[in-house]
Amino acid sequence: MNKLLNPVLLRHVFRVTTQQNAPKIGSNVRYLCDKVKEPSKAEDESLDALIPKMSGFAKAFEKQEQAVQDERTPKEEPVQSFAAMLRHSKFIGLGDPENKIVTGQIFHVVGDDLYIDFGWKFHCVCQRPLKNSEAYVRGAKVRLRIKDLELSTKFLGSDKDLTILEADCQLLGLVYSPKKNEVA
Repeated sequence: MNKLLNPVLLRHVFRVTTQQNAPKIGSNVRYLCDKVKEPSKAEDESLDALIPKMSGFAKAFEKQEQAVQDERTPKEEPVQSFAAMLRHSKFIGLGDPENKIVTGQIFHVVGDDLYIDFGWKFHCVCQRPLKNSEAYVRGAKVRLRIKDLELSTKFLGSDKDLTILEADCQLLGLVYSPKKNEVA
C-alpha cells in the first residue's frame, strides 16, 4: 500500500495537526480517519519518526504566531453599568477632597496671583508668598491643601447659586521650580 494513502498515517497526521491547532484538513480525511483503527504503540512511534521535528526557530515562530493571533482576537470585557464604574473610579476612591493635600502646577501668573492647575474641574488662585517669591514662576510645581473644589454662592439676591469657576485652596509650599535650576 502507498505510504501517502496509508490510513494509519492519515490518522496520525490528522491527530498531530489538530493538536497544533491547525484544522486545515478537509472532511474527506476526517471521514477516512474515523473508519481506521487506532494505531498500536509501535506503529505510533514509527510514525513519529516519519514526521520531522521542529527546530528552535520554528518553535519560536509558532509561539510568536500564537501570540499575534491571541492579540488579534478581541478580548471580551465584562459590561459594567455606569453606577458600578463610578463606584470603582479613582474619584470616588479619593473620598472627601476637603483638606486633602495635592500637587499642582502654576500655569499663569498675574502680579502676585498664582493660577494653579491641580487636575480637578477648576483651577485655584493663590497669593504669591513673600518668602522665596521669585521661585513661584510659570511651570513650578506646588503643594496645596484643598478647602473647596468649587466656590459658589448666591450673588445680588439671586435664588440660584452661581459659581466663580475657581476652587478654594491654600498654598503650602514649593515642590519644584524651573527658576531654581537656572545657572547664574
